[in-house]
Amino acid sequence: MSRKLLKSTAVVGGMTLLSRISGLVRDIVFAYVMGSGLVADAFFVAFRIPNFFRRIFGEGAFSQAFVPVFTEYREQRSATEVRAFTDHMAGRLGAVLLGLTALGILAAPWVVTIIAPGFVDDPERFALTVDALRITFPYLLFISLVAMSAGILQTCGRFAAPAATPILLNLSLIAAAVWLVPELGNAATGLALGVLFAGIFQLVFQVPFLRRVGYLPFPKLAPRNEGASRVFRLMLPAVFSVSVAQINLLVNTLLASFLVTGSISWLYYSDRLMEFPLGVFGIALATVILPSLSKLHARAESAAFSQLLDWSLRWVFLIGTPATLGLIALAGPMMTTLFQYGATTPDDIRMMSNSLVAFAVGLPGFVLIKVLAPGFFARQDTTTPMRVAVVAMLVNLVLSLAFIVPLAHVGLALAISLSAWVNAALLYRRLHSESIYRPLPGWRGYLFKVSAASLVMAGVLWWGGGDLDTWLHTGLLRRVTHLAGWIAVGAAVYFGVIFGLGIRPRQLLLSRIESETPQS
Repeated sequence: MSRKLLKSTAVVGGMTLLSRISGLVRDIVFAYVMGSGLVADAFFVAFRIPNFFRRIFGEGAFSQAFVPVFTEYREQRSATEVRAFTDHMAGRLGAVLLGLTALGILAAPWVVTIIAPGFVDDPERFALTVDALRITFPYLLFISLVAMSAGILQTCGRFAAPAATPILLNLSLIAAAVWLVPELGNAATGLALGVLFAGIFQLVFQVPFLRRVGYLPFPKLAPRNEGASRVFRLMLPAVFSVSVAQINLLVNTLLASFLVTGSISWLYYSDRLMEFPLGVFGIALATVILPSLSKLHARAESAAFSQLLDWSLRWVFLIGTPATLGLIALAGPMMTTLFQYGATTPDDIRMMSNSLVAFAVGLPGFVLIKVLAPGFFARQDTTTPMRVAVVAMLVNLVLSLAFIVPLAHVGLALAISLSAWVNAALLYRRLHSESIYRPLPGWRGYLFKVSAASLVMAGVLWWGGGDLDTWLHTGLLRRVTHLAGWIAVGAAVYFGVIFGLGIRPRQLLLSRIESETPQS
């Protein structure tokens, strides 16, 4: 089983890697075209709002509620019932999204006032944001239907197409920056149109793959469908639990709108780089294990359920720990290499690097949430993660208010990171206390070896990275080669120490764990 999961994780991770690379290219283009000034702040706020709702109605709460129910239908119902469920689900979701999209377009000025109240006193920035939001909001409709399609395909074991879909968004935005922005003379409007076109392209891309698995939905509206109704009931509490990171970002966007111009952009670029390892590994692993956990729960295989969680957590620490220390050690070199072009100044790079370090502190917490939360969602329990998420959200608010004065935008990033750790810790405690997850032997030694190897790697990278001013005054080719070289050295040091301390790939195979676990 673990080989198949690893293969699926590798497929999703590989496609996500391509998506993140194209996303970095996109952000480099953004930095070149807009920098971190008034226009950039306007576009990033306009994009973040429908993106937030996408996380709720898309791969966030909706997907976490939909996949377990769809899995149960496939395991326990007839093919006719499964198709009826998907048709009614598409109809209801589409109707809700149409209404929400229309409301968002009409209420755009009020939405911007609520999300970025600091823009109200700047008429030009406010007007730019409202206009861009009205163009980007329909993206929510298309991308949320894409997320439903992805849930169907992932449950059927088809992971490549859904994982490749975000690449279309990045390509569309790059094309908009290259062709539309010069034509229109307005970066915010041109990029907003790129977002809209991307949503259409991504939805059309899913159709042939849905036909191939036999579950292309034909939207229908009916007064009752038990499965669709259950998805929406499960979805309501899941809105908070899976979207808490996005809610925290919106809160911090609100607070950052009162800081100096550029603060929102600094947070955006550093968050994007932090999300690179989160997406390539954390989201990929969570995407793969949710259908598997849902199947194990539907079959009442509680021991295998716990073992799959244990296997996933071992991989979280194996990859997440060095990724965190690597981001901290190379924050300045990475930000300089990727974004110090065009309208982006050296001071922008320093500000982005500082907030990247603060975001990186929370990377393991974010990945742990992605793995622990499916332990509840697969059991169709969305209430517990919701309660935990509310606590974490309050922690973020309190810490943001405490940190914003002494640390400015860096304090907002640090608050999000610490709240992620609180969220992960509370999820773990609940899973453990209810015996849903029972840790297998060997964790203490495993964590010591991973931590030791990560610290050795971080020391090498810290020494090799050098002074930020040196990177700021170095040419592009030298930046790229030096950064790539030190990343390769860091990876070699880490895995060399790991190997030397006795951790072998075969020890992380789920089949081996299962065979060594005493049977009751």
